[in-house]
Amino acid sequence: MTLERLGTGIGWRPEIADAVERMPGIDWVEVVAENTCPGHLPESLRRLRERGVTVVPHGVSLGLGGADRPDEDRLTALAERAEALGSPLVTEHIAFVRAGGPLTASPLLEAGHLLPVPRTRDALDVLCENIRVAQAALPVPLAVENIAALICWPGEEMTEGQFLYDLVDRTGVRLLIDVANLHTNHVNRGEDPAKALAELPVEAIAYVHVAGGFERDGVWHDSHAHPVPPAVLDVLTDLASRITPPGVLLERDENFPEPGELERELAAIRGAVAAGGADTGRRFDPPARPTAPEVTDATRQRVGLAQTAVLSALVAGTPVPEGFDRMRMGVQARALASKRADVVAKVAPELPEILGAGYRAAFLAYAQEQPMTRGYRRDALDFAGELLRAGRLGDGGSRRRLEEWWLERAGSAPRRSLARRVLLRRG
Repeated sequence: MTLERLGTGIGWRPEIADAVERMPGIDWVEVVAENTCPGHLPESLRRLRERGVTVVPHGVSLGLGGADRPDEDRLTALAERAEALGSPLVTEHIAFVRAGGPLTASPLLEAGHLLPVPRTRDALDVLCENIRVAQAALPVPLAVENIAALICWPGEEMTEGQFLYDLVDRTGVRLLIDVANLHTNHVNRGEDPAKALAELPVEAIAYVHVAGGFERDGVWHDSHAHPVPPAVLDVLTDLASRITPPGVLLERDENFPEPGELERELAAIRGAVAAGGADTGRRFDPPARPTAPEVTDATRQRVGLAQTAVLSALVAGTPVPEGFDRMRMGVQARALASKRADVVAKVAPELPEILGAGYRAAFLAYAQEQPMTRGYRRDALDFAGELLRAGRLGDGGSRRRLEEWWLERAGSAPRRSLARRVLLRRG
């Protein structure tokens, strides 16, 4: 099966929408699926589509590596976005993003971030079945992305390359290879990017991500907010020496530079691909896949219990499971809390405006006590409600503004109950 040639692209974000439209040499863009509404596409995306620019939705919340089967509503939403955008494929991640719930008889926890699955046979079995479920529900091919990781699972049975090779062999899924993530795992986990590339089926690559980050205290942070370093471009050149990638895309999620700098980064990416020099013309022919037996509930439960223990340690302060590096788990926990604070500030920008300089400290204190269970928008409401219930706002004006904000968004039943508590407290 011949993969569509996408060319050179950039991650479309509202903050750089105008610049992307004017940028020369942009063949395609990628959008975060969860931030796109099929019935209300931004005018910028509509104009790009009219010009023939391909748009690919990139999902971040399916959690295909999680122990539970993929959520039908999330799959339907991803399919709707692919159809609305006329996309040739959709992409997601090899990761888990939530754990707990009925399968493990424990509270449901949300990471708000992509976390690595263990490279074990159990985890691979679950991932393969979840991907087959997703493939059957989507109107276009699916590609899945390797992620960056701060932590290592003890007792892993495969390398990343072997894990991805078996995944493709068993499902025929395409790959979205992030060379920045390969570099991240080289710094953080000692994994050789060249070895990973040598082991995986490069002909299954749908496209490639390139992004920047930074190193602090020996840990590489895949920030998507910094320039692409030479080491990441070197990994891209290595990949391009093995096969010419059908598409290459620059990711930038925040701290956006001037358009000229983005154009220079795109030029460097094109140069790195050209330096690889591969032109193999290799085709991806999905393997014939026999009907696989369903994964047993016992297998899913084993995977679920392990993932729940890890996520609970990261977001709920429970003990770190045996075999994990406590320092790295601490770094990951702080990174998750910091990301929660950043994303809540974006989905509810009124909160940092109301709370001023005290927002971040207040939210991080809240995050230490309250794990996220129902997504970022609910997290914003829960945070505001907790501040109001605890009476932690010394400024009467801030308290009134926060109460009004909460009451406007919390729904009728919570509105009555909170109002009653506020009246009692004032009395």
